Order: sequence, then structure tokens, then C-alpha cells
Amino acid sequence: MRISFEQPAIVLFLYRCTLNLFGRTEVIDNTLNPDFVRKYILDYFFEEKQNLRFDVYDIDSKSPDLAKHDFLGQVFCTLGEIVGSPASRLEKPLGFYLCFSLSLSLSCSGIPGKKCGTIILSVEELGNCRVIATMQFCAHKLDRKDFFGKSDPFLVFYRSNEDGTFTICHKTEVVKNTLNPVWQAIAIPVRALCNGDFDRTIKAEVYDWDRDGSHDFIGEFTTSYRDLSRGQSQFNVYEVVNAKKKIKKKRYINSGTVTMLSFAVESEHTFLDYIKGGTQIHFTVAIDFTASNGNPSQSTSLHYMNPYQMNAYAMALKAVGEIIQDYDSDKMFPALGFGAKLPPDGHVSHEFPLNGNIENPYCNGMEGILEAYHQSLKTVQLYGPTNFSPVVNHVAKYAAVVQDGSQYFVLLIITDGVISDMAQTKEAIVNAAKIPMSIIIVGVGHAEFDAMVELDGDDIRISSRGKLAERDIVQFVPFRDYMDRTGNHVLSMARLAKDVLAEIPEQLILYMKNRGIKPCPLPPPNEEPGPEDQDHTHPYLSPTPTPI
Repeated sequence: MRISFEQPAIVLFLYRCTLNLFGRTEVIDNTLNPDFVRKYILDYFFEEKQNLRFDVYDIDSKSPDLAKHDFLGQVFCTLGEIVGSPASRLEKPLGFYLCFSLSLSLSCSGIPGKKCGTIILSVEELGNCRVIATMQFCAHKLDRKDFFGKSDPFLVFYRSNEDGTFTICHKTEVVKNTLNPVWQAIAIPVRALCNGDFDRTIKAEVYDWDRDGSHDFIGEFTTSYRDLSRGQSQFNVYEVVNAKKKIKKKRYINSGTVTMLSFAVESEHTFLDYIKGGTQIHFTVAIDFTASNGNPSQSTSLHYMNPYQMNAYAMALKAVGEIIQDYDSDKMFPALGFGAKLPPDGHVSHEFPLNGNIENPYCNGMEGILEAYHQSLKTVQLYGPTNFSPVVNHVAKYAAVVQDGSQYFVLLIITDGVISDMAQTKEAIVNAAKIPMSIIIVGVGHAEFDAMVELDGDDIRISSRGKLAERDIVQFVPFRDYMDRTGNHVLSMARLAKDVLAEIPEQLILYMKNRGIKPCPLPPPNEEPGPEDQDHTHPYLSPTPTPI
């Protein structure tokens, strides 16, 4: 870092709805190029936009009041932006800024010609983040939920958050027609379970699986990583309790028990190992242009462009895209549409570029995608049907070309209705599960999305022509479940992103593990990453890929 003052220190602020002071570095005397020793330890979540602000001061006295010291400049970035930089090392110029908003998006203006120096930020992962816990559970005498049978139970594990909420971290498979299931062993990163706090509450819910997605709640129990790590013992036999039943029935004891059968830990390569090693995440969006969305010029349409607020399509795109873009070096993203009649001849297309350029469908950042989306609404005719397989196969053919671990592809499909080509889409997903690719499907509007649940392999692994998908690569959510009742769209978007992106790191790791791909080695600590350390090639502009 190069500045023109002699006793610099850095202050870190975090944005968590409000601006919070997180910590300060030490003060280094008499240097224009300080190398700070003190490190900030932050909880990193791929699925969240973690906004940071670094303020640099010239410390003139021992006063803790920052107003009594000379302000030198500041830098805004996200934690993901640092992680996603080559070798997780980000260099940015310091500037003087006037902040007009303390929301998640900041409007700033700098002072032209003012050279304030440069700040270099780097991150490294703590050792305990690499630990994977492998556990196996069984249950005994669970409640019967199916009228003509027993139950089809599965477990869902949640990590507790600082604000008292819970975040899902794993679902087991479904064991059919039994009240005494034995689930397969599950492997969960310890960080995902408890975020490094061994005494943090872990909640497990037991459900009876239903085909339509309306799973019946059997009961729940709580534990902690410290208790789980004791392995098979009397400490890890849990009563499954349904609070509503307990209130209604005086003689109610429990809805069965869950017992740990085994516990083991091992260290593995992490998501950050691959990102630091240069793995790029390529983001593609596909938007539903079928007629069921309604006339875009009318306020009842899901595509209606309200000048005062984003529609659901734009919110879903921005929520997911603004996080993933930190892991793509040049922020250029292909954007596709499906289900529309295109000019000039009115032919129906299920994989057309929103910017109208078949040879180069890339848009510049999220704003570029939104602009292309709005322009498409003015030029195409909404039609149908709702076919997913063309856009899935479109992205898959590019992902199939680069299976060396240098690139991973994420396709976001935003749709309003029932899928029309289920068989073809299932086949496309089973094929895509073998290559470096994940799929996120966000349902907008108030349609029934029962068919989408089948594509999400959390409960039952998707299959086609008798072949099971190698990995679970699909995450489906209806956006209406995340809409904030007070109308706070920033909160709605954050909730959506948190759930749909949470599985991407594990899906990427599983692909790498199945293929035996290890992270690329990092450059030496004192060597700055060069252009060769990161692949900037656009897959869409590379030589024509071989279809799967």
C-alpha cells in the first residue's frame, strides 16, 4: 500500500443492514508502504453479498476517536470480490468518497486528480474450515404419516445464525415406506454445520416425503457439533418432538427417536482452494418469454417494467448475479431467452441471445443483462411453450469442453410456469451432472410449480432412461416464498440468493472430487499473480465445442 503519510492504520467496517465497525489494524510508524500484521477474521459465505469498507487514517494521537485523526481515503468491495480475484489478492486505489446511501448498493463520487495511494487486500482460509464431518443416522418408531403405508422419512439439518434464524446445510435421501429408516452416511463441512463454533445450535427436522412437495413434518431435535463429535453414544440418541402434538396431547412423549450410528472427520480440499487456484465460475441466465407471463405493457404482467421498482425477473437475476459475478474475472455474462417469437419472421426460439448477437451473447455485468432483457421485451413476441432442455443443453455443450477444473458453469433459469418438456429436461440434467455445471431455477408468479420439485434432486435423485444423475446439480425455489412482507426488496433478494446459492460450493467440490481434480498451486507468496494465473477465455467465443 502506498500513501503519503507516516503513521497509517486501517479501519474495517461491515455492512449488515447498518454500518458496523469491525476492527482496526495496528499503527505503523514512519513508512509510506506499510505491511500490516494484524488480520481480520471474518465468516465467509459464498451465498451472501458481504459488503466491506476499508478506511485509512493517519493516526496523530492515542485517541480512539477517528474524527481526531486525518482521513486518508477508503475502498469499498465485497468479501467475494477479494476471494474471486487472482490468487485471492485484490489491489484497489484509495479514494475520497461521498456516500449518498448506506444500503447494499452505494453511490459514490471521487475527487478527480487526487492520488491517495493503493491498498492491497488478500485472504486465506483458516485450517479448521477444511474439516469434513461424515455421519450416519437411523431412526426408530417414527410417526406414521401415510394413510395407505408407513412414512417416507428424510432429515434436514440447519445451522443457527447470529440473528436467531436458521440456514439449511444438508438434506438426506428419502427412505421409502418405513418407520425405522437407516440413512446413508452424509458428509458435511464443519463450517457449514456450525461456522467453527462447536457449541452453536444445530437443528434437525424429520419429514415424511410427499411427491407434490408438501412434505409432512414429523418432528425435530437440536444438538451441537461438540455433541455430535462424541460419536455413537447415549449423548447422540435424540427424541424427535412435534411441538404442536405435544401441546394437544397430554400423553404425548415423542414422534420417535434418531440415533447416530457413526461419526468421523477428515480434511479435504475446499471451495476456496479451487477459487484461489484459479477456477472461474461462468454465469449464464435464461429468462422465460412465454405468453403466460402476460402482456409486458400491462401492470399485471410478470414482465411489466415499473419505473419505480424492479419486477420479479429482474430481482431474481440481480440477487443471484451480483454474488456470482465476483468469481468471474471480466464480468461478461451470456444472457438467453426462451419461448418467444423472434423478428423478422416470427419463428419460435428456446435459446436466443437477449442482446440479439448470436455470435457474441455476452452482456457487460448485471446492468448489461438487465438492459438487454428490457430491450428484448420491446422486440420479441411472448409465445411458448416452456421448454428448458434447449438452454440446459446450450450451456452444457460449452461446459463439456473444459472438464479440467479451470472453469465451472452456473445456469440460472427464471420462469413463471409449468415445464413443457419434462422428459427432455430430465435427460439434459442427467447428462449435465457429469460435467462442471450447476442449475438454479427460480419460479416467479403464483403458478403451481409441482413439476419443478422433481427436478430438484434434494429428496430423490433425478433419473432419465433408467440412469441416475451422478450429482444433485439443480436447486429450485419459488420466489414468492422469499418476498418480505414489508415490501423490503433488498431483504427479499438477499434471502433468495442465500438459499439458491448455498449448494453451489458443495456441488463444485463434488464434481472435482469425482474427477480427481486438485486445486492448482498458488504462486509464491511474494510473487504477484500474472495474466497466466487466470483464464480469461470466453467459452462462447472459443472454438466450437463438441456436443455432449
